[in-house]
Amino acid sequence: MKGELKSKFYEECLKEIACKAEGKTVLEKMKIVCTVLKKHLPYYFWVGFYFPKEDRLELGPSKGPPACAQIPYSGVCGKAAKTERPVVVPDVNKFPRHVVCDPRSKSEIALPVFNWTGSLIAVFDVDSEELGSFDDTDRKWLERILRETFSVKT
Repeated sequence: MKGELKSKFYEECLKEIACKAEGKTVLEKMKIVCTVLKKHLPYYFWVGFYFPKEDRLELGPSKGPPACAQIPYSGVCGKAAKTERPVVVPDVNKFPRHVVCDPRSKSEIALPVFNWTGSLIAVFDVDSEELGSFDDTDRKWLERILRETFSVKT
C-alpha cells in the first residue's frame, strides 16, 4: 500500500479512535485502537499491546490470531521498550532474537506508548503476513495516534 493511501486510512482511523476513546479508560482506549486499526488497515495481521514487567512483556488488549501471553525483552517489542523508540522490521526472520508468536508474520512495527507524564506504559505491536509492510508513513501515523490517545491528561 502506498504512502498517500495509507495516510488516508490512518487519518480516518485517527478520527474514529478520537471519537470512540473520549472519556474511556486506558484499557478501553487500547481495545478501541486495536479494533479500529485492525478493521481498516488490510495489511494488519495482528495488532496489540504488551505491558512492560520486570523481566518480560505481558500481553494486553489485541486483535488477530492468538499471540504469546508473555515475551522476553529480546525481540522487536523488547527493543522498542528498552530504547523507547519505534522499531520497524521489514523481514522478521532477519531480526536478531526475533520472538516468533505466529510463523505467518513476516514484517513488524513496534512503538513505545507513553502516558501524559512521559512514562512508558506499553508497547504497541503490529504484525503483517507480507514482507516490508511497514514504513515511515506507518511510524509517523502510529506515533501520532498513540500520542493523541494516551499522552494527554484525562
